[in-house]
Amino acid sequence: MLSRGALLLLALLLAAPPGLGQGPGRRRRPPPPQSLLEKVAAPAELRLPELAGRWFLVGMASRCSFLADHSHRLEATAMTVTIGDGQSLDVSTFRKLDRMCWEIRQRYFPAQAHGHFLLKGRGHGSKVDMVVGETDHSSYAILYYQKGRSISAKLYGRSSQVSDAVIDNFEQRLRAVGLSEDVTYYFPTYGFCDSADEFHILDETKP
Repeated sequence: MLSRGALLLLALLLAAPPGLGQGPGRRRRPPPPQSLLEKVAAPAELRLPELAGRWFLVGMASRCSFLADHSHRLEATAMTVTIGDGQSLDVSTFRKLDRMCWEIRQRYFPAQAHGHFLLKGRGHGSKVDMVVGETDHSSYAILYYQKGRSISAKLYGRSSQVSDAVIDNFEQRLRAVGLSEDVTYYFPTYGFCDSADEFHILDETKP
């Protein structure tokens, strides 16, 4: 059975886990990694209330070795977004693992820049930066994630399939952040979960 950490990693398919921390010593602690997402600007017309609702994961780009090794196990994945306090994004991600539907609940808090958010992890170095890089609110959204020095991007659609023009635009945007088609994966368009029972909910919003 997958551990809790591996379950979240496979279910959410974010960036690769951070490297091992350094042991105690007299060496200076290295400076925090520069956020690659600082250069990614969210669209000025981004309106959070219009991000609410159901989205389907169409594609993802990441150098995560865990994702590459398990790409044959990709399952249809969807998320539901609500705006809990008018600024934060409450995200419920639904997907199957071992034929069972799971729900993973997370809360992305607003960061200083417009369209930038922060997922606060429970362990040292586990936070995730997220940027809504592009969206028209009604058909697609491109989200960028950074965990440590690893960056990934996801293409979501209001339906499980998007136009070729949106796919082409997504792949062009990937190249701008150093990702390529070799590390891009597209997800099944059927078999989505709508809910999960109480025994298959991972609630990361609780303290």
